[in-house]
Amino acid sequence: MLPAGCKERIAALVGPRGYLDRPEDLANYEYDGSIDKHRPDLVVFPRHTDDVAAIARIAREFQVPLVGRGSGTGLSGGAIPREGGITVAFARMNRILEIDLENERAVVQPGVINLDLTVAVQDNGYFYAPDPSSQRACSIGGNVAENAGGPHTLAYGVTTNHVLGLEVVLPDGSVVEIGGPELDLPGYDLTGLLTGSEGTMVLVTKITVRLMRKPETVKTVLAIFESSADAGHTVAEITARAITPVAVEMLDGVMLRMVEEATHAGYPVDAAAVLLIELEGLTEAVEEQTEQLRQACSLCKAREFRVARTAEERDLLWKGRKNAFGAVGRVSPTYYVQDGVVPRTKIEPTLRFIGEVSRKYGLTISNIFHAGDGNLHPIILFNPRKPGDLEKAVASGEEILTYCISVGGSITGEHGVGMEKNELMSKLFSPETLDLIRRLKVLFDPDNRLNPGKLLPTGKGCLEIRQPALSSGTAPY
Repeated sequence: MLPAGCKERIAALVGPRGYLDRPEDLANYEYDGSIDKHRPDLVVFPRHTDDVAAIARIAREFQVPLVGRGSGTGLSGGAIPREGGITVAFARMNRILEIDLENERAVVQPGVINLDLTVAVQDNGYFYAPDPSSQRACSIGGNVAENAGGPHTLAYGVTTNHVLGLEVVLPDGSVVEIGGPELDLPGYDLTGLLTGSEGTMVLVTKITVRLMRKPETVKTVLAIFESSADAGHTVAEITARAITPVAVEMLDGVMLRMVEEATHAGYPVDAAAVLLIELEGLTEAVEEQTEQLRQACSLCKAREFRVARTAEERDLLWKGRKNAFGAVGRVSPTYYVQDGVVPRTKIEPTLRFIGEVSRKYGLTISNIFHAGDGNLHPIILFNPRKPGDLEKAVASGEEILTYCISVGGSITGEHGVGMEKNELMSKLFSPETLDLIRRLKVLFDPDNRLNPGKLLPTGKGCLEIRQPALSSGTAPY
């Protein structure tokens, strides 16, 4: 519950249509892409930076928690107000402020939808590279908070590789600009520090991003395998040949059948695994790399090597991939999706381990992931109404992430830590490193009011459970 007078101050600032406080309205903001829930006490819709700064000052005066929210498609509980307070929803700060094609950059507000930026510049031969599967729904501000990735991370990197500068509001209401249109400003890389800080240090109100030119040629390949091990070996073989596709995605047989039934994208339902590989660049180079890919796949026992013949066929294959998680709802009432990372050379043994975990707990685990950079998304299917299933799913997920750490990997590649994995941070980092992270948090947010209970361990176990009915195909991987 907010302290007396706090809501009235907010209402005077934003007007009667600038906030929500009825329980039935607040219920829409108590979750993100998970089924973990906690209701905010107030949701506020700022329209410009001055609003956000004033909201922050009021929250500081009343010592109220502040949680930023984009489109609510995140997968680690980042937008859930774990301790109540005020949710700052950026849906109305959704303008593209500037497009500068000559210098290949744009300036946007945090509520701009990811795909809308590419749509705004594509007729001029440009695009915005970060492409989470939720790009039709997720906001660029949310992408910055979580340092979102996507299928094309292998070549283009994650969000931080495309953010040049930020305008941010500190917890005391100060407005600060960091970075900018220049490619390499002197001093500490504060832009890099705050991109991926999960809303625990600042509220982002303006973002300067890099735009890229469309490639001359794009080719999409579907390589089909009789075993997941052979598909895993192929990824290592591609790397050994110094081929760098813009995307290498892997779907196992369980996922293939769910995807094909739902989307009819042309995936083989009798295969054990496929690799969806994309190449782009100069026509001659792409043709040569396609032939090298064919040889690598053949060497690793691919039963078939298909090259999409038309843009429509290519788009259909990607539609199947990007809508994969919505397809799970046709098979299982609930699922728990993980976000571990392993070195590419460890993909095959990690898949074996996931299979062992599946058999150990008697749960179906499907695999779909960014094989090119080792970012795995094992999906643990379970029935929450069946006694013990939830506990098995949680235990399975923790074992998989612990294994990822043991082979030199990480607990997250793009979903963030949030309130899903913060209790696992102590398995990944030393106490000294965690203390340094904590001190950085305190430097920006000494009262611990910005997105409290996230990122750092709290001593409370809280893992993300996912319901397909809530996803609407907006998972950001």
